[in-house]
Order: sequence, then C-alpha cells, then structure tokens
Amino acid sequence: MTPSIDIESLRERLLRGDRAALARAITLAESKRADHRALAAGLIDSVLPETGRAIRVGITGVPGVGKSTTIDALGSNLTEAGHKVAVLAVDPSSSRTGGSILGDKTRMARLSHDPNAFIRPSPSSGTLGGVAAKTRETMLLCEAAGFDVILVETVGVGQSETAVADLTDFFLVLMLPGAGDELQGIKKGILELADMIAVNKADAGEAEQRANAAASEYRAALHILTPAFATWTPPVVTISGFHNLRLDALWAKIVDHREKLTATGEIQAKRRTQDVKWMWALVDERLHQRLVGSPEVRRRTAEAEAGVARGETSPAAGATAIAELIGL
Repeated sequence: MTPSIDIESLRERLLRGDRAALARAITLAESKRADHRALAAGLIDSVLPETGRAIRVGITGVPGVGKSTTIDALGSNLTEAGHKVAVLAVDPSSSRTGGSILGDKTRMARLSHDPNAFIRPSPSSGTLGGVAAKTRETMLLCEAAGFDVILVETVGVGQSETAVADLTDFFLVLMLPGAGDELQGIKKGILELADMIAVNKADAGEAEQRANAAASEYRAALHILTPAFATWTPPVVTISGFHNLRLDALWAKIVDHREKLTATGEIQAKRRTQDVKWMWALVDERLHQRLVGSPEVRRRTAEAEAGVARGETSPAAGATAIAELIGL
C-alpha cells in the first residue's frame, strides 16, 4: 500500500527551501498517477503567491554548441553573486524505449555540487518540442523554494525552441562560430524568438575572429526582422562558456531586458499569455489521459490503430472512432 503524503508538511518544507521537499514535489508533479497529479496541482495552487519573482531564461542551441558548459559557468557566477539558481534540463526521451539520457549533472560539474544550485534533469517523454510535460510546474515549485533564477535548457531540436520561449521571460540562442553555412541553416522562426544571440566558443585568436565574423552576420540578419518588443532590440554577443569569458556582460543584458520590460508591463503581459497557453496544454493532456487511462479505451484505440495500419480503415474513420471514445 502506498504511504499517504502529508501535503501541508511538504508545502511548509518547500517554502523553507528544503531541497528534499522540492525534489519530492517535482516527482509528484511528474507522476502519471491521477492521485499524485491531483496532490501536485493542489500544492502548486497553494504556493502560487510565492512564485513569479524569478528571472526565467530559456537557453537553446544545436547539440555541441556548449549549452551545458555555458550554463555551468554562468550558474556558478550567479551563485557566487548571491543568487539561487535552478536548472531545468530537458533530456531527449527515446521514442522506442521512453528512456532518457539524463546526463546533465555530469556535464555541470560545478553546479551539481553547489548548495545554492538545483539541477533537475527531466525526460521529455515525447512531449511536443522536447519540453517535459511538467517543466512549467517544476519551474513554479523551484520559485516557491526560493530560487530566483530559473534556467531552462532544451535539447535544441524540432519545435523545442517555441516551447521553451513560451515558458520563459528571456530566450537565449547559442550559436557556433563561423556564420557562413550556419547562417544559411538558421530558421527564421528561431531568430524571431531570440531575445539575444550569443556566439559561443569565442576563445582567442582565430576562434575569436570567426566568432566576431559570425556575430556580424547574425546582427545583419536580426536587423531585417521586426523586434517582438518595442523596448528591446535583440543584441548579439560573443562568449566562451568553457573559459567563462564575457558571461558577466551576457547576464547584464538579461537583467537590462528584465528591467526595461518590467517597467513597461510587457513581462507581466507575456506571462499572462503564457498562462493561457498553459491552460490549453493542460486540456490537451487531460484529453490524452482519457485515451490512455482506461483499459477498455486503450483496447479500442489499439483496434482502431490496427485497422488503419492494415488498410481496412481510413485514417479519418480511425480518428472519428477514437474521438468518439472520449465524447468528441
């Protein structure tokens, strides 16, 4: 028999910054059990007044661009300056096994041992865009526990950029040096989402020259786009996460963005829009749970799927059969 969970005690410990309570609360939020999800929802509602004050930063970039190394250095700088930093690292889940890599703690050697940092690897579990289904809830729980900087790292593939931009206040895109071919492969949508572009691995000598050349190309590309906010033009900077170069200037721009958009009310408006999107994401999740929560519904769904796979049923008819199972 599963032991009962004292939510009030968990809430009190969470608000005191108890790391074990935070980890337990996140596990509840990520659980697929209906009773756990209900407890987590009640807990999150009860701590909402203690959330919303953190700086939420999404960080993306292609594999190999140095996201984890940069976050390790940046996060360590911030904790040394007195901040409490939570890193929500969304790992890719295998589409075949459902397993995930969950290797971020090994890639963030300094932060993983920092008492003022909290790293939570979270499998994406097939969620659209590679963002874990419960990343938003996890972010709120971290804020309730006293973390004032939330860094959300995404796998940087597919639609994950849009999903992370819908979770955070500031969207940082890391790029590699050597614009040329890389610039040709950049989707316009990524540039439109970016609040700042940072060309990483700008170490010294030829690498720095290539990074500066790439930065010039990105500035030119951004110049032809209409900024998302009237008060903010996305800057392009060069950094080295490995050597911890110019990360202080990068953070200063993030703080500047926060101050400017808070003064105009744009941050608050952006978060309200994100809340509406969150609501609809939860609706989608509940519809999905209706499909997978009942053995009988699962059986009939599998039958509809098999009929389409055998060519006996059209995809449209199969979709209608499945929709009828949940009253649509």
